[in-house]
Amino acid sequence: MVRKVIIAGNWKMFTDLDEATQLVKGLKASYANKNDVEVVICPPFISLATVRELIKTSSNLLLGAQNMYPEEKGAFTGETSPMMLKSVGCRYVIVGHSERREYFKESNAFLNKKVKVALDYQLIPIYCVGETLTERESDKTFAVIKTQLVEGLAGFSAEQLKKIVIAYEPVWAIGTGKTASPEQAEAVHAFIRKELSDLSDAKTADSLSILYGGSVKPENVTELMGKENIDGALVGGASLKADSFLGIINY
Repeated sequence: MVRKVIIAGNWKMFTDLDEATQLVKGLKASYANKNDVEVVICPPFISLATVRELIKTSSNLLLGAQNMYPEEKGAFTGETSPMMLKSVGCRYVIVGHSERREYFKESNAFLNKKVKVALDYQLIPIYCVGETLTERESDKTFAVIKTQLVEGLAGFSAEQLKKIVIAYEPVWAIGTGKTASPEQAEAVHAFIRKELSDLSDAKTADSLSILYGGSVKPENVTELMGKENIDGALVGGASLKADSFLGIINY
């Protein structure tokens, strides 16, 4: 089965409005997409509307949000709802990034609710899973990821699962310059696909895009993308410069 290839740029808490504008303009000025991948740009919330206007004529450039609160509206000061994300043109939303899990203590049960609400609003959740260095060194990688998948995706039908994107992000490789070897990444991606098959069925699992996130750069993306179960990348620091992000898109 041919799976959708997705390259998503997570800008995290970088770029003010002017910097975001210049970054997108720089990206568009040299934009080439020789692999016809689906490119998702996830800027800070303050830049979503501006970025949408800049990319709305580019069919392969889509807008994503970095987070979402799982309620349509209400007295949740400082939060952003799925309805708001839809109104500003978002197609994707990142759910359960390791930084949300670590710094904001988001549980698998809470993330399960986020994924459900995202689907209810026709947003495509990029559901993140991954282990810390301590967990990897303790040989707990697969156990941790299994729990994140089983609890985070509990209660979803096969049809719902088909609308979800998974991102494997080894926490020890985010922003550190370290990268899981292509073989390490492929082993975890294959495990994730098997777990997804257990949650639904083999056909559904085979249809899902699983992205790798962890210090992806132009220098390592080709080898990573050559693996059978790696269907794209969730890119952090390298998405903050137009030339490096384009180098990844055109791996």
